[in-house]
Amino acid sequence: MARDLDCVLCGSCVADFLIRPVPLEQAIGGGRLMVADPVRLTTGGIVSNSGIAMARLGMKVAAFTYVGNDEWGAVVRQRLQNEGMDCAGVVTHPTAATSTTGVLIDPSGERSFAHCVGAPKLLNKQTFLDHLGLFSRSRMMLLGYYSLMPNLEGDLPEVFAAIRQTGCQTALDAAGDGGTMQPLDRILPHVDVYVPSHNEGAHQTGFEDPRKIIDTYRTCGAPGVLGVKLGTKGAMLSPAAGQYLTIDCIPPPGPIADTNGAGDCFYAGLLTGLLRGLSVAEAGRIAAATGACCVTGHGATAGVRNYAETARLAGV
Repeated sequence: MARDLDCVLCGSCVADFLIRPVPLEQAIGGGRLMVADPVRLTTGGIVSNSGIAMARLGMKVAAFTYVGNDEWGAVVRQRLQNEGMDCAGVVTHPTAATSTTGVLIDPSGERSFAHCVGAPKLLNKQTFLDHLGLFSRSRMMLLGYYSLMPNLEGDLPEVFAAIRQTGCQTALDAAGDGGTMQPLDRILPHVDVYVPSHNEGAHQTGFEDPRKIIDTYRTCGAPGVLGVKLGTKGAMLSPAAGQYLTIDCIPPPGPIADTNGAGDCFYAGLLTGLLRGLSVAEAGRIAAATGACCVTGHGATAGVRNYAETARLAGV
């Protein structure tokens, strides 16, 4: 079957309310009035963050998620469509609310969240199996954030195996503390790309050393590209067992405005590089450059640039 999509972005998709500046080093307390900039409404979650970033990098992408039958669901769908994403897989859930987040941003760009998981939490095995035709159109899929999806987590080995049988490669991302190695140990043999944050990887494996984190994933049978995002220290990627690549952080091409979405944009750059046929090291540089651009704009994707500019920053 002809594949007219590069990647299907699945899972978390959120209406984000950006509130800044908020002094996060102080307790907010009760009855306090904080003077803030105008509140901005945008979108977040991996479907939006990685999807919009990949679209701006020239990839053909589609969204697969639940939204609520409410005003925020319409906002999310329109935002994704405006960025060129295929939204045929954005399904309106009849009872659950659209996922929403209040993002509190301090003057340095650090942030905290007040989050309602909402409708995406209800994605389950049957939802995916009923839409295998969408995945058969695509070269890759990325699911996030699996550790926040209790109705799906235990069935992901079966779901990912079915998606791979369509010829679509699989990628996975976690969130929060990353959960534990169960059921991740059963999921990893069916995952082609997995690059969690250091906090997630350390919580999952019990190791702080990125190499030991990656080696733990390998012992579970993970076949493809593995890695650990290391924030301002860059990342470590592993193309194959026993191979480790250090990906240096790339300085942002402007002042840091907001770190929200940097990890999702890193993932978007990595998958874009791999889908373009770059080596893992080169794709890692595209990932680092995409994350560096991300933090220069307010919101998770405002700072993301096109592929030519990003590749130039990456030196690829």
